[in-house]
Amino acid sequence: MIVGMIEDLPTVRPSTPLLDSLSTDLDGLGQLESHELVRLAEELRHDLLYSVAGTGGHFGAGLGVVELTVALHHVFNTPHDRIVWDVGHQTYPHKILTGRRDRMGSMRQIEGLSGFPKRSESPFDTFGVGHSSTSISAAMGMALAAQKQGIDRKVIAVIGDGAITGGMAFEALAHAGHERPNMLVILNDNQMSIGHNTGGLATYFAKIWASKTYTALREGSKKILGHVRGAWDLAKKTEEHMKGMVAPGTMFEELGWHYIGPLDGHDLPQLVSTLKVMADLKGPQFLHIRTVKGKGFAPAERDPVGYHAINKLEPAKAAKSAVPVKPKAPKYQDVFGQWLCDLAKVDNRVVGITPAMCEGSGMVQIRQTIP
Repeated sequence: MIVGMIEDLPTVRPSTPLLDSLSTDLDGLGQLESHELVRLAEELRHDLLYSVAGTGGHFGAGLGVVELTVALHHVFNTPHDRIVWDVGHQTYPHKILTGRRDRMGSMRQIEGLSGFPKRSESPFDTFGVGHSSTSISAAMGMALAAQKQGIDRKVIAVIGDGAITGGMAFEALAHAGHERPNMLVILNDNQMSIGHNTGGLATYFAKIWASKTYTALREGSKKILGHVRGAWDLAKKTEEHMKGMVAPGTMFEELGWHYIGPLDGHDLPQLVSTLKVMADLKGPQFLHIRTVKGKGFAPAERDPVGYHAINKLEPAKAAKSAVPVKPKAPKYQDVFGQWLCDLAKVDNRVVGITPAMCEGSGMVQIRQTIP
C-alpha cells in the first residue's frame, strides 16, 4: 500500500478487523501467525495515516517503524519487558497498539495524548522522553536494576541513526560493553545519517549471524577455544574481520556488543525470527535494521525531511470556500535562519552551530550560502 498524494490520506477510519480484535493489553498478539502479523502491520499503517491526517503531528518516523513495532510487541512480553524509544516521535504506532487508539484524535491537545512517550499515560511507556540519544543509557539502567533484583526481564532500546551519533549514546554503548547487561539495542537506520547498504551479501551474512546454528556454534567454540591459549582471540578476530568486510558492525563489536545486521526492517517475518533468537542471548546485543522513513506514503518516502511532521489535513470543501485565505506567518526558525545569514554577511566572526537537525533549526540557508 503506497499512498500517492497528501489529498489521498484517509479521512474516514479504514477497515482494520485484525487490529480491532486486539485487546488493550495485547493479549493474543504473541499467538498471531506470520501472515497475520503482515496483515496487522498493513492495517496499522492505514490507521496511522488516518490518525495523523486528522490531527497533524509526527509522520514519517512512525510510518517507518510499523513492522518493527508489531515485531517487538509480538516477540516480547510487554509491558513487563521494557521498550525504550529514543526521541519518541516514532511511537504513534506503539500508542495505537497499546490501548490508546481511540484517543489518537486528542494528540498534542490539552488533556490529550502526548506526542512522545509518557510514563503517566501508559505502563507500556517505560521512559518519558523528548530529547535524543538517551535510550541506551536508560535501558541499561533498567537492565542492571532487573539483574540486581533477580527479575527475568528483557530491555530493548530503539534508537535512530541520527540519535546514535550523540555523545550520550556512545557513552552508554561503551559503559554497557563493560557492564555486560542483558539488553538489546536496535539501530533503526533510515539512511538519514549513516552510509548506504552494502547489498545482498550483507543481508545473507546477517541471516547467518542471527541463526540458532551460528549462535550455538559461536558459544560452543568459545567454551572449547577458551581453554587454548590465544585460540579464542584469533577466532574472535577472524570473525570480526569477516563481519567488517560486509557490514558496518566492527565498531560495535569492539565496544563489546554482539552485532547482527543490517536487516530489512520492513521484512516482518525475518525481523520476528531474528528477534526471537536475540531474545535468548545473554549480554549486550545490537541489531541493525534498515528502514524507509515515510514508508507507505510516496511523498514522505521522496522527502523524509519535509514530511517529518504534517499539519492537520483540512476537508477539501474548506479549500474551495470563498473566504480569503489568511497568509501564513513565517516560522520562527525561518526568521532566525534568515537573520543569521544577514548577520554573517556583515560579520565574518559569526558561526552557526546546529542544535540537531539543520532543517528544523532553519539553518539550511547558512549552510548552503556561507558554508
